[in-house]
Amino acid sequence: MELKNKIKREKSAALFAEAKEYFPGGVNSPVRAFKSVSGPPLFIKHGEGCRITDEDDNVYLDFCCSWGPLILGHNNNHIRESVIKTIAHGTSFGTPTKLGNELGKLIVDNNRFIEKIRFVSSGTEAVMSAIRLARGVTGKSKVVKFEGCYHGHVDSLLVKAGSGLVTFGESTSAGIPESFAKETLVIPLNDREAVEEVLKQYAHETACIIIEPIPANNGLLLQDKDFLVFLREKCSEYGVLLIFDEVISGFRVGFEGAAGVYDIQPDIITYGKIIGGGMPVGAYGASKEIMSHIAPEGAVYQAGTLSANPVAMSAGFAACEMLVRDGFYETMERKTKYFVGLLEAFCHIHNYEVTFPTIGSIFWVAFSNKRIQAADEIDPESMEKFKILHHELLQRGVYLGPSGYEVGFVSSAHTIEDLEVAARIIGECLHLANNG
Repeated sequence: MELKNKIKREKSAALFAEAKEYFPGGVNSPVRAFKSVSGPPLFIKHGEGCRITDEDDNVYLDFCCSWGPLILGHNNNHIRESVIKTIAHGTSFGTPTKLGNELGKLIVDNNRFIEKIRFVSSGTEAVMSAIRLARGVTGKSKVVKFEGCYHGHVDSLLVKAGSGLVTFGESTSAGIPESFAKETLVIPLNDREAVEEVLKQYAHETACIIIEPIPANNGLLLQDKDFLVFLREKCSEYGVLLIFDEVISGFRVGFEGAAGVYDIQPDIITYGKIIGGGMPVGAYGASKEIMSHIAPEGAVYQAGTLSANPVAMSAGFAACEMLVRDGFYETMERKTKYFVGLLEAFCHIHNYEVTFPTIGSIFWVAFSNKRIQAADEIDPESMEKFKILHHELLQRGVYLGPSGYEVGFVSSAHTIEDLEVAARIIGECLHLANNG
């Protein structure tokens, strides 16, 4: 199917051409290059509520929400005013600030699963630090991860499985020494046999098992609670720490994240995105005992010049104090279920093999009627349908992240009317994607 542009993208195209002179591939994060979809990437100049405007003045209903952080929508008044007030006093001091205390207290007081927290500047940094902490606490070196879960661009975690049920990691990026990848064991998601086997063979060398309890970087691969409970039990049995990577799910499916939704106590939890209120941030938390191993109390070193900088802390506090209000997450889930329900009803009427897995305010477009719980269950050919869908949505003013493996997000700024409009437009475009 020939994909024709009905909207102007000349300014974005020109800016992209210029960007290629300065940045590898013209971008500062790979998926932004639009390689999986059509045309040049959009250069956005403004966001307001649930809408974004590009340099060609096209306006879109946004379901990417900056890849998840903007649960309150773009340019939220409360966050903006808090940031402006803070910036008037300076942007960074390299010292502790009262704002850091305030955000730390707000998070710890409203989260049963952590007793202390350490702020960093990104989700990747949070995961990197959590892995080091797990190794420092246990005195062991190996890490177990699951195929299809993404944990940022940490050397030892940018790996995929080789052949076999339990395999040493194989690097998915140049520049990672084989010795680093070999410290990681990669097993299939939702596979109890693999968990048992890897722990029986390698528990004496393994510091931790890390998982996205709500895998949302390679499709929305919702796991059964029973599997996560099984992981908790086995980690306790074999003396291995359990890390929940909640960079996406944290503060998105509930203030306590997936740990709260499933009522499971991990040993370490990593966070990011939402707690920055739109500013760069990451964090990791655990019990007082485990966190006491971090310098300057303990021997596990981790530091950061801009960690807990006042601008990020003020934005995060402004966001989080809105999230802890009674009924916030219940309202978000109801809206998202309503939206997804409209889409599912449409696909059922037209007998389209498209489903919309959802949890909290996260959803995914899956071109399959089967429940997908592992990355290798995603049909690569379905990405051609997503490419058509994404292109046609842009022509009609709806923006999804530029990859069919990425999830979508609903924000509190999306009204029921916005969601009904979006559902109608998505339906029109699904006709084209399924009949192209």
